[in-house]
Amino acid sequence: SLGPPLRDSFEGFSGVSEEKARLAVAYYRDYFQEKGMWENQVYDGVEEMLKTLRDAGKRLLVATSQPELFARQILTHFGLAQYFEYIAGATMDETRNAKDAVIAYALESCHVTDLSRAVMVGDREYDVLGAKKVGFPAIGVLFGYGSREELRAAGAAALAERVEEICGLVM
Repeated sequence: SLGPPLRDSFEGFSGVSEEKARLAVAYYRDYFQEKGMWENQVYDGVEEMLKTLRDAGKRLLVATSQPELFARQILTHFGLAQYFEYIAGATMDETRNAKDAVIAYALESCHVTDLSRAVMVGDREYDVLGAKKVGFPAIGVLFGYGSREELRAAGAAALAERVEEICGLVM
């Protein structure tokens, strides 16, 4: 996922009012829905990693701050939705947009109650902190948007520099 809820980013980084931030989100979503969501690229090795984990019996869920509708469309478009048991995201009305709330929603939707074998894999501090708040560790990936310093400061249990390292850390 890309960072915190979008409105929070507009307000926090741009210093705009809440009203202007909501307008900016609406403009962003219009562009994103028409064109922006297709301007993505899957990191090399990701599909193989997901297939390996799924074939090893791991339950794979998505918990993203992206709106759920967009997340499902993007993962389907890039041929990755098939590897996930559930794709959970934020609501368009922002009633569920904090990372820990999205994680909890994903777990509840799949009736996951034993968190002793759960792990979050993410590239930002929000992923690490959200998982910790819900009650399990996170692996920080260094090939995304976050930095080593950010992920360590948030308390990532481990760091992966390359996609190929994730399977070893999760297994």
